[in-house]
Amino acid sequence: MAMLGLVCALYLADLTGMGLVSADEPRYAAVGRSMAQSGDWITPRLWGQPWFEKPALLYWMTASAFRMGLGPDLAPRLPVAFLSLTFLAFFWWRLRIEWGSRVAFYATTMLATSAGWLAYSHVAVTDLPLAAFFSAAVLLSMPWIARQERANLPAAAACLGLAAMAKGLVPLALFLPVFAIGWRNLRDWLRPIPILAFGVCALPWYILCTIRNGSDFPRVLFVEQTFARFGSAALQHGQPFWFYLPVLLLLLYPWFPLLLFRGARVSPPAPDPRVRMLAAVVIFGFVFFSAMLNKLPGYLLPLLPGAFALMGIGLARADRPGAALIAPVILLGSLPLIAGVAPGALAHGLRSATIPWVGAVIWLIAAGLVGCLLVLAAQKYAFGIAAALAGMGFLWFQLATFPGFDAAASARPLWLASHPQCAPQLSRSALYGLYYYSGRQLPPCPVLDRSMTRVVR
Repeated sequence: MAMLGLVCALYLADLTGMGLVSADEPRYAAVGRSMAQSGDWITPRLWGQPWFEKPALLYWMTASAFRMGLGPDLAPRLPVAFLSLTFLAFFWWRLRIEWGSRVAFYATTMLATSAGWLAYSHVAVTDLPLAAFFSAAVLLSMPWIARQERANLPAAAACLGLAAMAKGLVPLALFLPVFAIGWRNLRDWLRPIPILAFGVCALPWYILCTIRNGSDFPRVLFVEQTFARFGSAALQHGQPFWFYLPVLLLLLYPWFPLLLFRGARVSPPAPDPRVRMLAAVVIFGFVFFSAMLNKLPGYLLPLLPGAFALMGIGLARADRPGAALIAPVILLGSLPLIAGVAPGALAHGLRSATIPWVGAVIWLIAAGLVGCLLVLAAQKYAFGIAAALAGMGFLWFQLATFPGFDAAASARPLWLASHPQCAPQLSRSALYGLYYYSGRQLPPCPVLDRSMTRVVR
């Protein structure tokens, strides 16, 4: 119960401790607020104009929260946090059915206390809804893969449809390994009930939005915002092929050393098609996103539940997993270092951050000693202690850094301080945030051209 309370505190405490950040969060929130105000739940609108960058699921979640009377910071974020917690419970339940309580506890606890899942559960962007519903579809497909059981396929198809309502065609591409591994029984998905379940969840909004807005809607959503991410530099998110190697480690922090853990096995595991499916989903997704020219860290979020399920299975099969937990505990020692540089890095980029290496080494050495004592003194409870340290560490991190994130990377302080009626020269992210808090697209502030002694606009 203590761990459950800690997890709830991690996901629900201080959701409004920082204003909306990044270029995407205030825009998505503004679209949801517009839906709530106008009552038009079909056409997404940003500052009064149709905006077709993403499907409507996140906008509906935000609009519903605004209709309930929540404020401008809580309305976008609370639905995402609740969805994340609901998925964690579902993740535990499905893994417990497939592999038992031990695997379910290991995998769910690591996912809940991972940097990536936590971070994207605190911001109102489309990555978490996509990851939750896509991963639910994968988990519900396991009995079909392992035992050709078809009972869960309608629910899996419905979750896949909701994932498509979160981010278009992406979840369908990521689901290809599931179809590939179960190709001999692929006709099971083509039965009327799974097709109807997918269609009811995914198709009505796409059809209605196309009827109402014409060809502009599919052109922008599918051509410009989906297929163009593979090769067009116009979206301004170009990164090298290797970009996701460090990003994946950061999202899995502090548990990523367990990807390499093998340990002494209690007995050689029999070939398991469910494990093969999870590995295929993670590997295919990683290669798929790496092949794209445009890359953002959140794209990898749908791969995290599968990766942690594999790590949980590995830990449960090991004879003495405690020694493997030294590395994650050591890595937790870097949280004070990360807390010092994260707000500036989010606002100005990681290259602008000054890293206090001496302090970092001291913290890591101290964490290493704690990790060794953990294994030596409490082998039986090593994982529980490591998970509690991770949860408490991240809770401290949130309470310590959210004010810094608010000051460095959000437009909320500027809006609350002066309620400007024009937009000064700001970064793209801060400018969108200022528009959101003001409730409209502000005109640019006049700029004095000193060389010509006149005001230009």
